Amino acid sequence: MRKNFSRFILVLFSLILVSCEYFQQTDDRKVVVRVNETYLYEDDIQALINENTSAEDSAVIVSNYITRWATQQLLIDRAELNLPQSQQKEFNELVNNYRNELYTNAYTDAVVSRALDTALNRAEIEEYYEQNKQNFILGEDLVKLRYINLAKNSNNIEEIKKKFTRFNEEDQQDLLNMAIQFKNYSMNDSVWVKSKTVYNKIGPLTAEDRSSLLKKSNFMELQDSLNVYLVYVNDVLSRNEQAPIEYASATIREILLNKRKQSLIKELEKDITKDAIKNNEFEIFN
Repeated sequence: MRKNFSRFILVLFSLILVSCEYFQQTDDRKVVVRVNETYLYEDDIQALINENTSAEDSAVIVSNYITRWATQQLLIDRAELNLPQSQQKEFNELVNNYRNELYTNAYTDAVVSRALDTALNRAEIEEYYEQNKQNFILGEDLVKLRYINLAKNSNNIEEIKKKFTRFNEEDQQDLLNMAIQFKNYSMNDSVWVKSKTVYNKIGPLTAEDRSSLLKKSNFMELQDSLNVYLVYVNDVLSRNEQAPIEYASATIREILLNKRKQSLIKELEKDITKDAIKNNEFEIFN
């Protein structure tokens, strides 16, 4: 493969690379393209293709990459010649700042993740919830419901409907045993879900149906050309009501863990500065 690749490169650039005088190589890598003082090496484009890539596809991939690379380098060179020095200085500072952020964030994340205790007990979550209830107001309707989607030609729909509405322990187990014939279902009606999620799951819900959906202890049977949808709404919370703690707990967990993380980062920054001063690696001159 490498032999074929080298032969391809030689043919592709035989008209361009007419003399090695154009290149002042700074290492032993094989130069493929030069744009002013910037070089593209064979190693850089070797990774673009693999053993499964045909010769024709390889030619297209490499040629397109080289064209894009050369065009970009030419634009950069022209920009450096024509843009004001003040603007170039600003860009360089942005690049350096971005590089510094990447390095420091990657390092602190790696160090902190090893020390971060992600265990949170219920009491911590409840305490935060009680102290910040005003921050947990619902922005949309929530419902607790169960539903079943099954084919319209199912021969035991009435039996399923009866078990679905009564829903005692035996019914629940029977429905789970029948679940292989359901196209979609959810029997967990103790979990709050966004009403929009239900709308996406149950296609035939009309505007009027959606109004009925937001009523407690409400059974609905909907149909389209192929399916029957059984829906039982167990509970409802409307927009602008207080979000229940079980719904807010995931968000609270993220908030508390982020607080711990920020605390560890501050501690790390303080320790690394203290150690640098101690080891004579950091010094401020008056």
